Amino acid sequence: MTAKSSAGNTIPRHVAIIMDGNGRWAKKRMWNRLRGHREGAESVDVVTEAARTAGVEYLTLYAFSTENWSRPADEVNGLWALLEEFLEKKREKLVRNRIRLHFIGHLEHLPAGVRKKALEVKRATEEHGWDMTLTLALSYGARDEITCAAREIARMVERGEITANDISESAISAHLFTAGIPDPDLVIRTSGELRVSNFLLWQSAYAEYYFTETLWPDFREKEFLDALRAYAGRHRRFGRTGDQVKE
Repeated sequence: MTAKSSAGNTIPRHVAIIMDGNGRWAKKRMWNRLRGHREGAESVDVVTEAARTAGVEYLTLYAFSTENWSRPADEVNGLWALLEEFLEKKREKLVRNRIRLHFIGHLEHLPAGVRKKALEVKRATEEHGWDMTLTLALSYGARDEITCAAREIARMVERGEITANDISESAISAHLFTAGIPDPDLVIRTSGELRVSNFLLWQSAYAEYYFTETLWPDFREKEFLDALRAYAGRHRRFGRTGDQVKE
């Protein structure tokens, strides 16, 4: 199911974004990388509001990958401090705007204080219902996600709860971190890089991709709406021929 904008164009139900370019944005200005991450957090706020206004139901942001743990410790620690600050600062706004906060990835790997704050804000946004779900991918990697799902399914086979013949695409999807969330319709990557970087590999099998040269701290409402307009002009075929696709 897709929403409709006031102009009648289709709006993706689920948009996922690979937020890239914070470090380069800061380097261009001869600032430290954390300054870029802080400005990038403002883009998160602006884009979340733009998505909700446009009628997007699910917005998933690639905030911290499993590979990001290899970055310098001061940058990693700074990122967690920034996330905790962001969650506290935006908590009331999320509740007021009926935006549910959700997480995918290994939250158990996060610093205890950050994990506590994340779950606290998540619960607060779930108390009174919501119109949009904002998912932050933290300590997340798609290959790891699929591996975890395969291990759980293997354990179910060992316990005799299912047989090998019961393993289907829907069964695998049900054991991913994103279980219960529809697959993304549109995946956006900023900063000019043309790769998916281990993000939602299973879920994005039929997603439309949109790449932009814009660095994430400069990606705001206008840039987001440009991506939605590009999506609206595409014809999603899901493996079918053009004649089989109903307009």
